[in-house]
Amino acid sequence: MRIGIPRESKQGERRVGLDIAAVAALAREGHEVRVASEAGLGIGATDDAYRAAGATVVDPERAWQAELVVKVKEIQPGEWTSLARDSALFSFQHLVGEPALAREVADRGVTAIAYEMVRDTGGGFPLLAPMSVIAGRLAIQVGAQLLTLPAGGNGTLLAGCPGAEPAIVLVLGGGHAGSSAAGLAAAMGAKVTLLTRSAATRDAVAARLGPVVATGLATPEAIERHALAADLVVGAVFVPGAPTPRLLRRALVARMKPGSVIVDVSIDAGGVAETSRPTTHANPTYVEEGVVHYCVANMPAAVARAGSAALSAAALPFVQAMAGKGIARALRDDPGLRAGVLLWRGRFTHADIAAEAGRPFAALSQEELA
Repeated sequence: MRIGIPRESKQGERRVGLDIAAVAALAREGHEVRVASEAGLGIGATDDAYRAAGATVVDPERAWQAELVVKVKEIQPGEWTSLARDSALFSFQHLVGEPALAREVADRGVTAIAYEMVRDTGGGFPLLAPMSVIAGRLAIQVGAQLLTLPAGGNGTLLAGCPGAEPAIVLVLGGGHAGSSAAGLAAAMGAKVTLLTRSAATRDAVAARLGPVVATGLATPEAIERHALAADLVVGAVFVPGAPTPRLLRRALVARMKPGSVIVDVSIDAGGVAETSRPTTHANPTYVEEGVVHYCVANMPAAVARAGSAALSAAALPFVQAMAGKGIARALRDDPGLRAGVLLWRGRFTHADIAAEAGRPFAALSQEELA
């Protein structure tokens, strides 16, 4: 199969769809891998290194001309016109809340398979998980810096020190991002509370992290109480295929400590705070209602080497299956991969995204993949 690896064009995005090791594995299996020139520079992977791994390095436009395009971030303005008609796109899609983009991609007859919706045999999200872990850990690193006075924070040291209490951290969400954030914050010495929507998730997080993290249910009363006490709030709520619930209303944010910080990992799907809006690595923060907000939609791009390696390792088995079997058969054989299909040859196969786009919905069946 011909596989294309384009350059990422999202502002501040330095990751690459597949790293050198993944490309070498596909080349050994006889596939033609087209890598856009300079696509790997953000992780220190030169064009010559990709050539040595068996790739064909092409001009950026030709990388899109493939049966299967593998990239990191969702289609950006201007990119969708480069997609070959009837091709397949395997990446983070984030089409929730983007009806115009969804219609444009669909009208090219594209099959869109979303990293954030692919499942494993246990019901987890194997492509989202490594990026969520990175984002959760970065949320604490970033939050600790933003609490300093030069960064606009209230001058609290996350870990505390003799004579000064540590920062109070509230984490909303108990998935990979939330539990990773809570674990790192606790390890750094902060006083941490994690709130989650379900008792089962709460109990699982409590068992995994132990007594260093207080856990509870994300009731409106609990959210209000802990948010008002917090120096740092991490939003890490994920609802598959749906917008993030706004757990922090503007009126509540306005009552938070002046100079406190919100790091909204959930911003790709709207964010947990009513005051959240997407930012970039170039301009990552703003102050709203006296609270510092960090809402960068592609946080793992800040550590592009780690992010690309982790994402490539997770994506490679799925790419190998689609390239080796053909996309239809790979989807038929793997219900977890099939769960990631938002568009099938231009047809909307995700009900909520279809409704947003004002297009008909029709589920993807195994029979039509035969």
